[in-house]
Amino acid sequence: MQDITLKELYQRMQEVAGPSGWWPADSKEEILLGAILVQNTNWQNAARSLENLKTATGFHPEKLAALSRTQIKELIRPSRFYENKSRAIYELVQKLSDAGFDYQGIQQEKGETLRVHLLAFHGIGPETADVLRLYVFDQVAFVADSYARRLFSQLGLGPLGTYAALAKQVNLTDFSLEEAQDFHGQIDEFGKCYLQGKNRFEESFLKDYRLLL
Repeated sequence: MQDITLKELYQRMQEVAGPSGWWPADSKEEILLGAILVQNTNWQNAARSLENLKTATGFHPEKLAALSRTQIKELIRPSRFYENKSRAIYELVQKLSDAGFDYQGIQQEKGETLRVHLLAFHGIGPETADVLRLYVFDQVAFVADSYARRLFSQLGLGPLGTYAALAKQVNLTDFSLEEAQDFHGQIDEFGKCYLQGKNRFEESFLKDYRLLL
């Protein structure tokens, strides 16, 4: 078994798989909406809701802000849990509209408290907050989602039953923003291939490594 650091793990994954291209979207608004819509459902359902929103607004910030919560709810029905999700989208979009959709300005103003502010919105939990920090507000963050927990457990960290159990152990201080964004993508693409359904980790290129944090 070969020991590997967090940065070395990322470098090995990129070496084998190439850049992940995450988050695949054309705008910050599309990322924001997708991150909320994919909660507790699959990406296919979220994509149907995204397409409805795109048809209605083109993802233009001002047009999104002009939607009522009722309109949002009807547009996002395919992604399930539309009551909670419509509220999260409506309230967050209204707050962003008040700030002129100035994501960089918000990030600079809130700094280390940005996560706390995001968690204060109804329907935004730790995973969604960290995705928004990473891809919308360009703040280095680690997303300890189910694929990350499965992977890190396989790499020797033991049972990781909750988001916080892994998140509190990971520090990305030596990652650039681009590396942090790609790392999340690498983990999720790896998870889809080797950790979904039947566990195929022993067939993967990481099977002989043990992660040191």
